[in-house]
Amino acid sequence: MSDSTGVAAPSAAPEAEDGQENKPQITRWVWRAMEPAEREARLLELTGWVDWLLTAHPKLHAKVPRCWQQHEDIIEHFTALFLAWVRTYAGDPAKLSTRAEAEWITSLHALTPHLGSPNCQASSVHQDPPTRAKPDGEALEQWMDSDPEFLTAPSHHPAQAEVSRMVAAARAAEAAKAQG
Repeated sequence: MSDSTGVAAPSAAPEAEDGQENKPQITRWVWRAMEPAEREARLLELTGWVDWLLTAHPKLHAKVPRCWQQHEDIIEHFTALFLAWVRTYAGDPAKLSTRAEAEWITSLHALTPHLGSPNCQASSVHQDPPTRAKPDGEALEQWMDSDPEFLTAPSHHPAQAEVSRMVAAARAAEAAKAQG
């Protein structure tokens, strides 16, 4: 099931025709594309996993502020770690490398520096990050009038191309199955 943004919702593990349970569908989480109720439910799910992670990896306690849920960048990093963890430990074993667990631990260590907030770790209370200065309107207009490549390049989304290839492969497999 997906909404108008194309983000698939997680599915329960339905009962297969032969009586075996199917694996749950692993999806991408796009926080801003979620409805508020779904966003809240997923944040609670993520929080439960982060609680487990901090227990399993106690060295992270000093790096992760208590108010991590109030920092969108930290939420995004934990989301990436969580979904990678789910794919590694609950995903389709046939699609995993033989080093999947070690690769996940490597990702955890690589992302650990991004799980903190200097403003909040120096204080026991959440501190909003400093606001970014707005760009100079005149300079922005001049830049835009110069037709920069950023604005004039044709649209290209590599993930959409991959999705198109996956859909084509699935259709081909389904057609082959129907013929066979």
